[in-house]
This record gives sequence, structure tokens and C-alpha cells, in this order.
Amino acid sequence: MKTIYLASGNAHKLHELQTALDQAGLAVQVFGPDKIGGMPEVEETGTTFEANALLKAHGLQEMADKDAWFLADDSGIEIDALNGRPGVISARYAGEPCDDEANNDKVLEEMREVSERERSCRFRCVLALVGKDLEETFAGSCEGVLLQKRRGSGGFGYDPLFLPNESASTFAEISLDEKAKISHRARALTRLIDWLKSQ
Repeated sequence: MKTIYLASGNAHKLHELQTALDQAGLAVQVFGPDKIGGMPEVEETGTTFEANALLKAHGLQEMADKDAWFLADDSGIEIDALNGRPGVISARYAGEPCDDEANNDKVLEEMREVSERERSCRFRCVLALVGKDLEETFAGSCEGVLLQKRRGSGGFGYDPLFLPNESASTFAEISLDEKAKISHRARALTRLIDWLKSQ
């Protein structure tokens, strides 16, 4: 059985990944960074989601047995009218410390004069898998539009402002099951699983 250490202490992400791998019939066991001493401090200096995901995966790799695999993700929202911002700085767009409400307020203010037809955007996620002689990335995206005001109380980050093209509900309104079918993260995970099956 192969072991993957996930560069995240988020219990939901761990469960989501393990469930997806189990459902795909893959003999892979997932652990959090706490099993190998915790997630090290990694400065996300990359200018792309791919670069930052790889930085985090390699950072965790330095903590453990090099025969294992290490997985990290980086994601964010790209707004076309803002030339792709917030992008890689989505979580800290309004400054440190990270604050979802402040980030949403900043985006809404910057987009205040932008018309409905020019509010296209997308969520993007990149998963990076590294190991001995291994470095692969898997990307997923979900296209949509940025609303002029928040809708819904679920989700996190920019979810209340993001209306995906494939739904009449924002990411803060849809069920977890529906989100798991169309989200950027779900699509990146599908590509990872397809790759694992091919090995």
C-alpha cells in the first residue's frame, strides 16, 4: 500500500482525499503532516498555483521518508476584469492576517463599476504530487461569474460571490455533493486519480 502525506492539517481535506481514493479502488493511505512532525513553514513565493503547490509538497517531503509521496494544493480565484487577480494571493488579497470578509469587500469594491457581462472569473486549483524521482501537477478549474453581492452562508473564501456557470446557486449555496462534482478542487482530484490508476 502506498502512503501519501497531505500538506494540510484540514481534517475535511484528509477525509475527502481518502474517500475519493477508496472509491477509486486505489490502495493508498493518506496521513496528515502531524504524523511526521507537522507542516513546516513554507514561504509561498511562487507566481503560479503550480509553483506554490510544489513548494508546499517539497517542504513536507523534507520531513519524512523519501519513499512516500507528498501532496499539496494551491488554489484561488482569477477575475478577468482584474487581469487575473487575486490569483495566487487570493487568501491574503486584503493583507495579512487572512480574512475572508475583508478579501470579499476588496474585490467587490474593485469590481463596483464593472458590468454584469464583464464579471467572468474562475476558481483554479492545482495539486502537486512529489516523491522520489516524482513531480507531477494536476489542475482543475470551474468557470463562473462574480456577483455584485454575497449569496449564501456556506463555504468559505470567495464562495458567496462565485456563481458557477453550471449551477443557479453560488458555491456558498450549493450542497457539498453538488460542489464535489463541479468544483475546481474536485476536477484536479479527478485528474490525480486518473494518473494514479495509470501507474
